[in-house]
Amino acid sequence: GRRADRIKGLVWEGDGWLLLYKRLSESRFQWPRSPKEVRALTQQQFRWLMEGLTITPKKSVRTVEPPEYMG
Repeated sequence: GRRADRIKGLVWEGDGWLLLYKRLSESRFQWPRSPKEVRALTQQQFRWLMEGLTITPKKSVRTVEPPEYMG
């Protein structure tokens, strides 16, 4: 749909489907707008999405090596 403040989802539980529906009251879901943007989510990304957060960080944290001991 056009309203980005609501989302529906299906989860297979082994014996049937569970229908999920969530509506955010003060924000919008960051959801793909085209088939090219669709992708699989990790559990953490799903949790972020359900909290109204974006699933892709704006800036990635760069990995650094710890400094050598200068004793």
